Amino acid sequence: MMEKIENTEGIERRGNVLAAMAKLKQVCNHPAQLLHDRSPVGRRSGKVIRLEEILEEILAEGDRVLCFTQFTEFAELLVPHLAARFGRAARDIAYLHGGTPRKRRDEMVARFQSGDGPPIFLLSLKAGGTGLNLTAANHVVHLDRWWNPAVENQATDRAFRIGQRRTVQVRKFICTGTLEEKIDEMIEEKKALADLVVTDGEGWLTELSTRDLREVFALSEGAVGE
Repeated sequence: MMEKIENTEGIERRGNVLAAMAKLKQVCNHPAQLLHDRSPVGRRSGKVIRLEEILEEILAEGDRVLCFTQFTEFAELLVPHLAARFGRAARDIAYLHGGTPRKRRDEMVARFQSGDGPPIFLLSLKAGGTGLNLTAANHVVHLDRWWNPAVENQATDRAFRIGQRRTVQVRKFICTGTLEEKIDEMIEEKKALADLVVTDGEGWLTELSTRDLREVFALSEGAVGE
C-alpha cells in the first residue's frame, strides 16, 4: 500500500492515497466489508457493537434515528443483521442509497415521517445527505467519517429541518488508535485555524507527505484490544 504511494506522483499518487484510506476505513467499520468473507456481522466490529447498544436505548425510548454511512457494502451488511437483532422492534429498517428510485425514496421518507414508520433509517451519506426532511428522527449517527465537516453537517441537518421541536443528539463513530482518530484530530485543528475550506473535500489528505501518511496509517496502542 505504501509502496504504491511512494512510487507514484501527481494524480496517480492522490488516487492511491484515497484508495488506501478507503480500505482502512472499511476495516474500521467491519473486516467483512473489505474481505467479503460472508462472516457473521456481530461481535467482530466495535462500531457494530456500539451501534447495537445505542439502538437499544433509542428503541426503548420510542425515538427514531438516522444512521449515515458512505459505504453501501457496510449498509448492506447492517440491514439484515439489525433486522435479526431487533426483530419486531425495528419494524422493517429503511435503507436509502444512490440506486433508490425517486418514487421509492419519497415513499420511504413519508413512511419514516409518519407515526407508524420504521424507527431506524439507514442512509448513504451522499444519497441522503441533502434535500430530505427527516425531522421524525431525534438521533443521528455517523457510522464513518467523510472527513469534510460540511458534508457531514449537511447530512445531520436532515433532522434539524423546520418542524423539529426536539433536541437532536448527534454521534460520530471513530475507531480509537486508527487513521480515523488521527484524521479527526487533524480536522479539529484545521477547523480551529479556519483552514479547512468547504470545497476541499477529502483532497487535502492526498497532499500529506509520505512520512505523515505512515504516521496516519500506523495503529496506535489504543487500537489493540485486550
